[in-house]
Amino acid sequence: MDKTLSTPGEAVADIPDGASLAVGGFGLCGVPMELISALLDRGTTGLHVVSNNCGVDDHGLGVLLREGRIARVTASYVGENKEFARRYLAGELEVELVPQGTLAERLRAGGCGIPAFYTPAGVGTQVADGGLPWRYGPDGGVLVASPPREIREFDGRPYVLEEAVRTDFGLVHAARADRHGNLVFDKSARNFNPLAAMAARVTVAQAEEVVERLDPDEVHLPGIFVDRVVAVGSVAKPIEKRTVLPGGHR
Repeated sequence: MDKTLSTPGEAVADIPDGASLAVGGFGLCGVPMELISALLDRGTTGLHVVSNNCGVDDHGLGVLLREGRIARVTASYVGENKEFARRYLAGELEVELVPQGTLAERLRAGGCGIPAFYTPAGVGTQVADGGLPWRYGPDGGVLVASPPREIREFDGRPYVLEEAVRTDFGLVHAARADRHGNLVFDKSARNFNPLAAMAARVTVAQAEEVVERLDPDEVHLPGIFVDRVVAVGSVAKPIEKRTVLPGGHR
């Protein structure tokens, strides 16, 4: 089955307002920027995003957030995005912060058909007990707080129940793809991309190179999880924080 499309705009054309999206990337690494930009150009709004973070002010999911296109974020941290922090604290954005490993497993579970699982992460904190602010009011009070989670003991140790994540669409970035949707990721750019692809009902992959067929031994994510592929060529890969030794020596 040939899953290739011509442009990012065509690949995201049917994503409606209010859709839920699982988006790959970690910081600015492995972010499907061309697909995000295509959504920005289409004017799609009211999005519910599940991603490790929300980019920065001028890159990644930050460009959608800046234009007020995102209504809710499920993520591991705010990061360097000042607009994310401002909107959250001003009550303009609902935010569910999740321990990073738990978020990864919630996405993976969604892709594997596992409805929920128990984890020790968060036991004894507001993650398990409830009360984490999801949405603030204009006066700074908490309008929506996280609910308490079920706790169960295994071998004398408490664990918290976490539910899997499933989204309407997934947006991911790959180094290489074939026309059947098999994907290869480049080093650390693999990060949350396979998990976002697995958790989505319809997954759109942008790839720097699309070939006729990949060797099965080099495939990182099989095409069964991917519905659409679009070639984007070489893409910008900004560095969030550049750190060098004094004097510029390595």
